[in-house]
Amino acid sequence: MGLLDSLKKAFSKPYKTISVAQAKELLGSGATLIDVRSAQEWRTGRAPQAKHVPLDRLQTSTAGIQKARPVIAVCASGVRSASAARLLAAKGYDAYSVRGGMAAWRQAGEAVR
Repeated sequence: MGLLDSLKKAFSKPYKTISVAQAKELLGSGATLIDVRSAQEWRTGRAPQAKHVPLDRLQTSTAGIQKARPVIAVCASGVRSASAARLLAAKGYDAYSVRGGMAAWRQAGEAVR
């Protein structure tokens, strides 16, 4: 492996940032959606299929999230979900972060309960 390849690998993201449409497609294929926001944020509205796993909890436990399926993290705007996806990828998960978070989810007209 050359220097350029080493640098690319060192600075590449271990997860993928995806759109709401791409997240919906992955969910249709059996992916798991986790919402990493706080309990207070969770109560303001969430994607119906989301499992609540606050980011601080995810830092100490994967909360029974299956490794066999892709995992999509969502937060309010995409910052915490990127951290969650990075954490999960480091633990061997096929991890994704929703670009724009729940704001983008709502803007796309997706269901919120």
